[in-house]
Amino acid sequence: MLPASLGRSLVALPTLLLGSLALHAQEEESPGWPAPDLTLDPSPLGEFADGQRVSYAGMLEEATPSVVGVVTRQVIEPGESGPPQSLEEMLRRFYGMPDNGNGENGNGPDFERRIPGGMGSGVIVSPQGYILTNNHVVRFRNSDEVADEILVQLSDGREIEARLVGADEKTDIAVLKVDVDEPLSALPLGNSDDLRVGDVCFAIGNPLRVGLTVTKGIVSATGRTDLGILGMQGYEDFIQTDASINMGNSGGPLVDAKGRLIGINTAILSRTGGNIGIGFAIPVNLAVYVMENLIEFGTVPRGFLGVVPGNLTPDLAEAFGLDSIEGALVRQVEPGSAAARAGIEHGDVILSVDDRAIGSAQELRLAIAQTPPGETVDLIIVRDGEEMTKEVVLGDLTAAINGAGGSTDRADTAAGLVDALELEPLSERNRSSFSVPAQIEGLLITEVNSSSRFSQYFQPGAVISEINGTAVRSVDDLESALQTGQNLFYVWFDGVYNFVSIPLE
Repeated sequence: MLPASLGRSLVALPTLLLGSLALHAQEEESPGWPAPDLTLDPSPLGEFADGQRVSYAGMLEEATPSVVGVVTRQVIEPGESGPPQSLEEMLRRFYGMPDNGNGENGNGPDFERRIPGGMGSGVIVSPQGYILTNNHVVRFRNSDEVADEILVQLSDGREIEARLVGADEKTDIAVLKVDVDEPLSALPLGNSDDLRVGDVCFAIGNPLRVGLTVTKGIVSATGRTDLGILGMQGYEDFIQTDASINMGNSGGPLVDAKGRLIGINTAILSRTGGNIGIGFAIPVNLAVYVMENLIEFGTVPRGFLGVVPGNLTPDLAEAFGLDSIEGALVRQVEPGSAAARAGIEHGDVILSVDDRAIGSAQELRLAIAQTPPGETVDLIIVRDGEEMTKEVVLGDLTAAINGAGGSTDRADTAAGLVDALELEPLSERNRSSFSVPAQIEGLLITEVNSSSRFSQYFQPGAVISEINGTAVRSVDDLESALQTGQNLFYVWFDGVYNFVSIPLE
């Protein structure tokens, strides 16, 4: 930011230059030009007679009251040690000096403190006070923990504490609720399935805390499903836009030219951290589906098909006798799953789910995830060059992950597990090969049989540290620790530990 004095000098400089030019012009002889007849049109920008719009001010005046700021805070209880909030506090801790204890700013040991977490945006979608925002907005930075306090800043200046109705990490959607005495201004919903490349859109939010800001662009693309922004387990179906989205815009609305909500601004693609015209928003249809389930169930039930899908390449398409690479190739079918019961086989190519065209493996995952468990869907598949329809009753993804549903024959034997994995005790050699730190202990997985169902749980380079609470350092340890029924594995991979639950006979 420029100093105020410098700013004034920069503003005044053109005036001084223009003044000197005007004085110089007066010294010359007038050329005798007649005075111009100027016409002032005081009417506001709007639409031309032929319907062409040149201003969106009226639409935005109606839309912006529905946009809110979302502020998060961490509450440090008396006696707890939170991060230092000043240089003085940091130095006191470093040198072991006692806190000044004055409590003037809530910094004393006997005072509760509220530490700022972050700030994003949100959008009111119902007069009752339901607000859509991003899951990452309501969590502490670089943490899975939900903020202790979530405050919503309304357009009229009010700041209200919000309750978290629910959040879905896999789509990065969170739903907040504020309680007010009067109905709030809610943004009407558009249909994101109808969006076309070239449609005008606006990103609204509070970027970098400068205040309510609107940026204009177009829909650059739809159906961005394989960006990896939400991780391998996420469900991506992003709208891409060149409307500027910056830090603080997360959770704010993307609206169309009629002021209807079409997306929730979520991420940008940038090497510098600043906007370069590649921003992404979650389609409103997906956001509303998640919101309605979070309100009703507190979670998002998702269907489970029971296949490992893959994308087609030109060579694979030719080998399967297909004219294009559109569709999802079934690489593996989970025994006893919904797909297995419906007669789906590996090598089948799924072209559509209930008339929804499937162009890739990611699109198949998204379509199944947006269908409730127990619902019957019609899959159009191609097998040996012949197109056919398969009726499938979907299982429950959550139950399948927990090993309790979505399949009637999920159990396997301990011998099958050992046969599917190449296992080695950790040594200096294999630690180096797989970049396993010295402090990690356990049994290293060097290879996984890709045709085994255990390939969905383990990857080469993973280390099994415990099974059912028992330390594992050899294959004998592993076999001894396994039991009939559910087995709880404690596994290190790529820098983090995770629990994996697998049923065995």
